[in-house]
Amino acid sequence: MTAGTGEPGSQAAGNRDLLPVPRGQRTATAGDMAGLWVGLVTGVPSYYIAGSLVEEGMAWWQGISIVVAAKAILLFPLLLAAAPGTRYGIPFPILARAAFGVRGAHVPALLRALVACGWFGIESWIGGQAFFLLLPSSLRSSSLSRPLPWLATSPLELACFLLFWLAQLAVVWRGMRGIRLLEKYSAPILVFLASLLLAWAYGRAGGFGPILSQPPRLTWPQFWALFFPSLTANVGSWAAVALSISDFSRYARSQADQVLGQLGLPLFMGSFAFVGLAVTSATETIFGRLISDPIELLSQIGGAFAKILAIPGITLAILTTNIPANVVAPANALVSLSPSTFSFKSGALLTALIGIAFQPWRIYSSPDGFVYTWLVGYSAVMGPLAGILLADYYVLRHAVLDVDELYSTSPDGVYYYRGGYNVVAMVTVVVSILPIVPGFLHKLGMLESTPVPLIFIYNIGWFYGFFSSGLVYLALSRWKWLSDGGGRSRTACSSSSPHSSMDSLLGDGRN
Repeated sequence: MTAGTGEPGSQAAGNRDLLPVPRGQRTATAGDMAGLWVGLVTGVPSYYIAGSLVEEGMAWWQGISIVVAAKAILLFPLLLAAAPGTRYGIPFPILARAAFGVRGAHVPALLRALVACGWFGIESWIGGQAFFLLLPSSLRSSSLSRPLPWLATSPLELACFLLFWLAQLAVVWRGMRGIRLLEKYSAPILVFLASLLLAWAYGRAGGFGPILSQPPRLTWPQFWALFFPSLTANVGSWAAVALSISDFSRYARSQADQVLGQLGLPLFMGSFAFVGLAVTSATETIFGRLISDPIELLSQIGGAFAKILAIPGITLAILTTNIPANVVAPANALVSLSPSTFSFKSGALLTALIGIAFQPWRIYSSPDGFVYTWLVGYSAVMGPLAGILLADYYVLRHAVLDVDELYSTSPDGVYYYRGGYNVVAMVTVVVSILPIVPGFLHKLGMLESTPVPLIFIYNIGWFYGFFSSGLVYLALSRWKWLSDGGGRSRTACSSSSPHSSMDSLLGDGRN
C-alpha cells in the first residue's frame, strides 16, 4: 500500500489508541483548533509566567513583548510539527519512529511524557490550592494547615491537591471525546472570567493609568540579563505541546484548518498575558505589593468574587490545560511502549501517579524555581527532540512517510534501523543536551563556578538545542549515508527517504 492512505498494513503494531485516524473521523475545524489553544493558554501558569516578569522588575510592555515574541517564534516549529499529524493521521509516538527508529521513538516519547507528568502535578497542585481557598477560614487557620518540614506542605493542602487530582481522573475516564467537548465549550467561559478579573483590577486601581504607568525597575543591562532566560522560559512553556502537537492535529480536517486554527497563538497568549501583567501591576496599587500568583491574589481578594473565580475559573482553566496538554502525550507514549499493557486510561492513571511523585508544591513555590529552573530546564530537552524530528521529516524525507513501515516491527523495516534504534538520532540528542547541563546544575546550586558561556547556553537552552540538533543530525546522517556506501545499505539514514519511491507516494494524503 502507498503512504498516506491512513490505514496501517498487516504488520501494524499497537492498539487502537495509536492507529491513524480515518479520514472520516478527521473533523476538527480551524475553530476547534483555535478553541483548543484558547483553553490551553487561558490558565494559571500562563498568568503566573507573565505576572512574574513584572515581579522581576519589567514594565508591562516589556513583559508582553517577550511573551508575544516567544509565541511567534514557537509558532514556526509548532505548525511544522503539526503538518505530518494532519497529513497521515498519526500521533507523536508513531511519527517519532521515522527519525528515532521503532524502538528508539520511545526515548523522545517518554521524555515528553516525563515533562507532562511534572506539568500534571503542577496544574493539579494549583487546582488543589483553589479548593483550599474555598474552605472555611477556621479550618484554613487550624493545625492541619501548618506545613510539615519533611513534606514542605500542610496535610490540608495535600488533601485538597489529591481531591482535585481525583476530579481530573473522572474527566479523563471519558477519553478524548470528553476532552474535546470540554475544550469546545469552555473557551468562551474562560475568556469571560479573565475579562472579569481584568475589570476588577481596572476598577480597584482607578483605571488603566496606574496599571500601565508602572515604570520598569530594571536597568537596561539587568533587563537584557533577564531577557534571554525569560524568552526561553516563555518558549519552553509550550515547547512540549508543540513537539507532540500531532496528537491533536491528527484530528484536523485539513492542513488549512490546523494552520488557521493555530495562527492565533501569539494573539491568544498575548491577550491573556496582558491580563496577567496588568493585574499583577495593579496589585501594587491595590495591596501595596506585587502579587504574581493568582491563587495568592484570590486569597487577598476574598469574599464571593474570589469564590466565583476560584470554582469555575481556576478549575475550568486547569482542566482545559492539564488534560489535553499533560495527559494525552504520556498516555500515548505508554501505549506505544507496551500496547498489550497500557490503554489510554491506564496510561493516564500512571501519568497522574507520577505527577504526585514530582512533589509539584516544591517546583511551584517561587517564580525563580518555576520559571527559570523548571521551564528553562526542560525546554533544553524539548528543543533537540524537535530539531531532529523536523530535520528528518522535511530535509531528509521531503515530508513523505510510509505509514505501513511506521507501524512495522520487522527488522527489515525501513524505520527499524539497527536493533530498532537510529544511532544518529540518539547521538545527536546527547551531543545537543550536554553543553546545557553545567548551566542547569549551576542554577540548581550544585555547581558553584560555571563559565559564563555555559550559563548563557543554558539561558537559551531551547534555541541552542533546536538549531544545533538539526545541524548535527543532518551532518551525521550525511556522514552515515556516505559510510554505508551512498544508500546501498537499507539501514542507512537516507535509505528511508522518498527518493526511490517519490512518484508513488506523492498522490496520497495531501490535505
